[in-house]
Amino acid sequence: MVPDQPRVGRDNLDYEHLRLEHQTHEKRLEELAKKAWLTPEEELEAKRLKTLKRHLKDQMEKLRRSGS
Repeated sequence: MVPDQPRVGRDNLDYEHLRLEHQTHEKRLEELAKKAWLTPEEELEAKRLKTLKRHLKDQMEKLRRSGS
């Protein structure tokens, strides 16, 4: 049994999960960007989504750097 295989597989799943979540946030931001104007709630949502996307991107980069 190779001990690295489960870890690598899990990291790949983690990366894919982060990537899909990042993509979902990006699609929602694109929807918001198409609007002529945003409600105050939508403006807050857009800010929150941008922050979450940055955090997800950082996590994905961390996984990439760890060699997974």
